[in-house]
Amino acid sequence: MSARSLDALFRPNSVAVIGASTDPRHVGAVIMKNLLGGKFLGPVMPVNPALDAISGVLCYKSVDTLPLTPDLGVIATDPESVPEYLRDLGRRGVGAAVVLPPGWAKMPREAKRALQERMLEAAAPSGIRILGPSGLGLVVPGIGLNCSLASSDALPGRIAFISQSASLFSAVLDWARTKGIGFSHILSLGDRVDLKYADILDYMAQDPNTRSILLYVESITDARSFMSASRAAARNKPVLVIKPGRRLWSVFPPDPDEGRDEVYDEAFRRAGMLRVGEIDALFDAAQTLARSKPLRGENLAILTNGGSIGIMAADALLEGGGSLAAYDAEATTALSALLGPNWLRHGVVDMSFDAAPADYAAALRALLRAPDVSAVLVIHVPFPGVSADEAATAMAEVLSKTNRTILACWMGYDPAGGEALKILNAAGVPTYETPDQAVSAFVHLLRYRKNQELLMEMPASLPSEYAPDPDAARAVVERAFAEGRLTLTDPEAKEVLGYYGVRAVASHLTEDVDDAVAAADALGYPVAVKIVSPDIPQPFDVGGIVLDVAGPEAVREAAEAVRKRALAHVPEAHIEGYVIQEMGRRAGAHEVTIKARVDPVFGPYIIFGQGGLAARVTRDKAVALTPLNMSLARDLVFRTRVAATLRGASGQPGVDPEVSPGVDIDALCLTLNQVSQCVADLERIAAIDLNPVLSHPGGVTVIGAGIRLTAEAEPDAHRLAIRPYPRELEECVTLKNGRHVLLRPIRPEDEPAHFQFFKHLSPEDLRFRFFGVVRELTHTEMAKLTQIDYEREMAFIATAPDADGRPETLGVVRASTRPDNSSAEFAVIARSDLKGLGLGRLLMEKIIRYCKARGTRLLTGQALMENGGMQGLAEKLGFSVVRNYDEEVAEMRLPLNEPAPGGAARP
Repeated sequence: MSARSLDALFRPNSVAVIGASTDPRHVGAVIMKNLLGGKFLGPVMPVNPALDAISGVLCYKSVDTLPLTPDLGVIATDPESVPEYLRDLGRRGVGAAVVLPPGWAKMPREAKRALQERMLEAAAPSGIRILGPSGLGLVVPGIGLNCSLASSDALPGRIAFISQSASLFSAVLDWARTKGIGFSHILSLGDRVDLKYADILDYMAQDPNTRSILLYVESITDARSFMSASRAAARNKPVLVIKPGRRLWSVFPPDPDEGRDEVYDEAFRRAGMLRVGEIDALFDAAQTLARSKPLRGENLAILTNGGSIGIMAADALLEGGGSLAAYDAEATTALSALLGPNWLRHGVVDMSFDAAPADYAAALRALLRAPDVSAVLVIHVPFPGVSADEAATAMAEVLSKTNRTILACWMGYDPAGGEALKILNAAGVPTYETPDQAVSAFVHLLRYRKNQELLMEMPASLPSEYAPDPDAARAVVERAFAEGRLTLTDPEAKEVLGYYGVRAVASHLTEDVDDAVAAADALGYPVAVKIVSPDIPQPFDVGGIVLDVAGPEAVREAAEAVRKRALAHVPEAHIEGYVIQEMGRRAGAHEVTIKARVDPVFGPYIIFGQGGLAARVTRDKAVALTPLNMSLARDLVFRTRVAATLRGASGQPGVDPEVSPGVDIDALCLTLNQVSQCVADLERIAAIDLNPVLSHPGGVTVIGAGIRLTAEAEPDAHRLAIRPYPRELEECVTLKNGRHVLLRPIRPEDEPAHFQFFKHLSPEDLRFRFFGVVRELTHTEMAKLTQIDYEREMAFIATAPDADGRPETLGVVRASTRPDNSSAEFAVIARSDLKGLGLGRLLMEKIIRYCKARGTRLLTGQALMENGGMQGLAEKLGFSVVRNYDEEVAEMRLPLNEPAPGGAARP
């Protein structure tokens, strides 16, 4: 992405309209009217060879005859002419184009695709960026730019709204104006031939005029770049999303290319975004997140002068998954002295209808001192003689001295008749018309907080003995595919999973009854006997399974019985044989199911939930995108209802652990990681089904396993929406003192070692690295250094065992790459006590090789003028070093790859 081109789109100094018209029904006429009717101060230049002027503005015959080069071009001509106009604009040096060709919506799909390819080819030589085609354009209220087909002007504000829907674009403009909501940018993406969500998110994340980003999403076509941009943006500011189809897809199956809604939901959550269900909730949540302080817990106190209203709000809170705060002895004493003995009603602080403004302030102070109170919702119900404005003023005085989140609902309040809402808004308090809206906003805060914690949480390490063998597993899969089979047998599936450490009961595939008896004898009794047929996906449904079979004759009888029952249900079924399997009962076991699927948009994902027959009734499940780690796997487990059963008596007062023991949650999370790694590594796998899986105090045992393969000859090796840990970049090197060191990409679980690493850095080295005095880093700051997105940044650490055999970090080099891969900025530091061993050079050579291999054109860095060692190393490695004595910094630049036509890198 070129920042210059997007500045041309969002901050143009001049605009040309190709296809400007005087016909009021024409796109070109609407665009001209909106551009000229707004407050845009730059020149607007219409281009139409058949006209002399439009609305008193001189009209130009062609792009070549424009008196100056516009920053932004709008193309409102017939679709077939668009590619040629893109070439004309590109040759003039125009940075961006909004493409709104009349008649586009009525074109056949194939014709659209062919024309889109021609548009991209026309834009490639100059690098001009394209918004559209189709859609409604964009509005930037801060500079008075209305380059859209919407008639309503927008108020300036701090919210960016990006919509895939043209109809919603106009509706939101009208709706927001009546609500007094302002925007930094409003954008209609259209058919996204070039500019996509990821491009816009990257820009808005860095825009100082944008405080929060709202998305209306119908579909995603570039999952990996979308996830990378979303995660980066969500670390900087709130990103909220609304997507239709949450309930519709349960009635009408989605298009095979659209992806499942539950996977979209997980992708939004994994990216740190907040998904909401309605337009009102979208803007309420944006207001709440932008104005509220960070939550320190999950408990809400409700303070009101209307007890019944407060109880209704408490009901809404509990139904939404929130929890009411408890009040300690100090708060209870203070509130009783202030409000009398009957102030507490079912967890709600009821001040009574005639509460004075001073009561609001005093009660609020008492609640804010209570340790269990994470946030307070103040509900004011109008009563004669009670001043809503004075109550708001009293509250505002208290708020200036607290860092807790306060929400307010002044019911039935007419803003035209008083100042209460202005007072609260000036104090930074989000206000809502109804208690339900306020409670919903608090629940959104909780969900957003949880999603942000997932972005920053340090995962537990996988056991050191976990060493998968993907090559051996791939051999089993490829052998079946070479034989023309897209379904692995139960023993084959267990063999593949076994190479990833998944523990399963032994089973044998047999062709006839005699082989079945021999297999049972080898396994030992009792065994299970199961029919095998490609026409019967679930043998249990047709009576095709017999359990606890003891003895050879019993095996013969069971085999004949399951065969007869299967054929009775499916007479044409082809019976391939029998699976003989050892019985897998375990004490204290619970049945769960683990599945892997491949979403057409976001790639592989894991499904976890209740297993066995109950799963069909409860539909208790949760999904998670791969790759997983132990923390993400644990989160996946505890998003299901069956998790409470799996925990057993743990944390439940009055329940005997001997009667209700908990399962080994860590073992279950490890199994989820193993399955996740398997489907991530083996791109030919389309589905994995483990059901039932027995989770028990001693670990996890898989009873039944199935793997289905994709029929594609060349499956997508880059199908994961989140780039996994790039193990292939690990490299062993040797320092000058002979110490062997591993250079590898940093991982989230390196955070503790990274804290120790910083303790081995001198104050001077820290100042050289961070250009200033650095005190101890917080967990959040360290998480940003260790939890990186491998798709757009890289950090290599040098690690080796210490004297006690524990891994320690010796140095780190990182490169942050621009989204268009045009350049990357590096930073490097080695432990202060290891200088002179060549570690800095090894790290720099590693990052140079990496950036060159991924096609990055330029590697840059800065060093303080005092840091002569870094400058000397850079010069030895081929960097040009330009010293800026005014700024007291040295700029280091190393060209890596020549640019190819259109701006792409060419290794």
